[in-house]
Amino acid sequence: MKTIRIAVIFGGCSSEYSVSLSSASSVIKGLKINGYEVLLIGITVSGNWYHFAGDPALIKDDRWFSPETCRPVTLIMNRSIHAFLEYNGDERKVLQIDAAFPVLHGRNGEDGTVQGMLKLLDIPTVGCGVLASALCMDKDRAHKLVQTAGIRVPKYRVFHQGHQEEALAYADYEPLPLFIKPVKAGSSYGITKVSDPSKLSEAISLAFKFDDEIIIEEAIDGFEIGCAILGTDEPIISELDEIELSQGFFDYTEKYTLKTSSIHVPARVSADTRRQARADALKIYQVLGCSGFARVDMFVTPQNEIVFNEVNTIPGFTEHSRYPGMMKASGIPFEKVIDLAVKEALEK
Repeated sequence: MKTIRIAVIFGGCSSEYSVSLSSASSVIKGLKINGYEVLLIGITVSGNWYHFAGDPALIKDDRWFSPETCRPVTLIMNRSIHAFLEYNGDERKVLQIDAAFPVLHGRNGEDGTVQGMLKLLDIPTVGCGVLASALCMDKDRAHKLVQTAGIRVPKYRVFHQGHQEEALAYADYEPLPLFIKPVKAGSSYGITKVSDPSKLSEAISLAFKFDDEIIIEEAIDGFEIGCAILGTDEPIISELDEIELSQGFFDYTEKYTLKTSSIHVPARVSADTRRQARADALKIYQVLGCSGFARVDMFVTPQNEIVFNEVNTIPGFTEHSRYPGMMKASGIPFEKVIDLAVKEALEK
């Protein structure tokens, strides 16, 4: 049988570039264990695409790019070919692929942009499609749709660039603490939990550095849980995980170092709360049109009410990442997760 070649697209023109490198390293290993041939397509922080032919071990520490191992590439704009075109001086080389696996976090990769380009070319793509990727990246629209499904969302309001004073006036009248967030960003970039009124203006300015829309959102009294979902027609719903914080919130540093926080799998919740949270996670996954895989994040209040937080359509695949941990606790090792996700993309 012909070896299946998967293009792993990593890096990206995004503030989450470094996170992508760590996740891609794990995905590449998982693909190779399953016998797939891997074509490495790296995107620099400036947005240039290259075929990286060097040692995959160099990706994680951002040592992958060099003139010796990288050649510029573009997708061939033909639905019948499914390939990249590599440029090497005057030479051209066609790099055929069977599917693409975007391992891109944040804007310009997780938000439906890359998925749309691949969809136009009819290239099978691992993970969520165009609409779900765009919706889940947009906290405002995701919250509105989830609320229509009968699931509670935090009280919030959206403000556009140029309306900082209006945003500050709103925040001044809301009970603290509040979360100030960019509408479209991930890995907790640009997010501040504000408990001191004097810090509101600074938090609003920070959030606007990452997006031209921000959300000012109530802080939910409770703790955060997550649910990993794999598949579409017959999705696998994982065990829940629980984030135990010693202080602050689950920001970028905590997500990738766990310096002062702990993750418990399974979550320390009652059987009834577990059933409700898993059912709500699936409902959220489906109402937002997710497919392939995604991680649904929620809160549990002291009254055991489930409150929606967000959906990550390309969850982290690093050694500290929650999605692989939840799947492992559910009896599905990381390599199997990768294999099932790829097979679904090829079957679609």
